[in-house]
Amino acid sequence: MALGKSSHQGMKRVYTAQSITLVHHMMNVLENHGIASVIQNEDIYMAAGELPVIDCWPELWVADSDYERAKEIVDTALSDETTPGTLWKCPGCGEEHEPQFTDCWKCGESRPNQ
Repeated sequence: MALGKSSHQGMKRVYTAQSITLVHHMMNVLENHGIASVIQNEDIYMAAGELPVIDCWPELWVADSDYERAKEIVDTALSDETTPGTLWKCPGCGEEHEPQFTDCWKCGESRPNQ
């Protein structure tokens, strides 16, 4: 999706960060959820000093129709909350794992169905 610097019609900014790496990561997260996005200000960092620094941060934009879902995904990705659930014990070696893991790190056995 091509987007000119001054054309944000039909789009909303869903995320911004000082690091272009973080913005690209969030773009990948949204893409994995089927949401297209574009990055603005990717090369404007050279103007920092001439423009306020925060105005030079890269920004991630999505279509208006995807904004609410995208914002929820971004907020979830940025939250410090751990995955809910209970610890599980590997049936192969007895190693205990946190709920977000599906395979044993020690022996490779898959988590049993619950």
